[in-house]
Amino acid sequence: MNQEKIAFIGTGVMGASIVKHLLKASYDVSIFTRTKSKADPLVELGAKWADTVGDAVKGADIVFTMIGMPSDVEEVYFSENGIFSNGHPSQIIVDMTTSSPDLAVKIAEKAEVLQMKSLDAPVSGGDVGARNGTLSIMCGGEKALFDRLLPVLSVFGKQIVYQGPAGAGQHTKMCNQIIVAGNMIGACESLAYAMKSGLNPDTMLQSVMSGAAGSFCLSNLGPRIIEGDYEPGFFVKHFVKDLNIALQESERLNLDLPGLKLARKTYSELIEQGYGEKGTQVLIKHYID
Repeated sequence: MNQEKIAFIGTGVMGASIVKHLLKASYDVSIFTRTKSKADPLVELGAKWADTVGDAVKGADIVFTMIGMPSDVEEVYFSENGIFSNGHPSQIIVDMTTSSPDLAVKIAEKAEVLQMKSLDAPVSGGDVGARNGTLSIMCGGEKALFDRLLPVLSVFGKQIVYQGPAGAGQHTKMCNQIIVAGNMIGACESLAYAMKSGLNPDTMLQSVMSGAAGSFCLSNLGPRIIEGDYEPGFFVKHFVKDLNIALQESERLNLDLPGLKLARKTYSELIEQGYGEKGTQVLIKHYID
């Protein structure tokens, strides 16, 4: 068994797969998530259940968090029963939630005061990347800490890149989400066009996926769209959260991004229609019902 003890906070669609990879690599993993029943399969695989965030953190060498909203991150790190109140000097904390760059900096500054080490490390690759252990991980923090954590991150990630100081990982994830937003619109508009024009959408994908139009969205979500499978690899409600952060940051940078604004508007309308718990591929319903 690997000597380092890991605490993992948040075992949702992607977090659960990451924990499975850590367990398979023989790490000692304690877990906490809001709904215990969702973590039961991980406990059966060998993860240790903790009743609170604080209980999970105590005794851990490395603490990973992968939760929902920036407000959740703030609570998990700064509340009375959170990470900073229950951690210890030399402990390493890694937030993989897609959150705001400013919050990543705030976490890093508090960690330094407490003699802890912090890395912001949001990921891309969705449920497929998490399941296959091929996530792209974008890291911000001290380079020495990145180097120290690389063997652990390699257990569930494939493309792991150091981006710069605290917050740089989150800024990189915003770049990622801006691209995804445009790709999702393009993929859905293309499939809507294929369906309306009488093409076989599966046959159309065979031609375009391997050419200049190819993308992760088209290859991985295109077939789900054709099958009418809107189950989440990544929730619409979380994607809108990401787009809101990207827009806030772009406005702070005096940068006008009309494509990003269109994506946020369209996905926000889908939430109003009750699709917030569906995957981002449900965007097709904006074009074809």
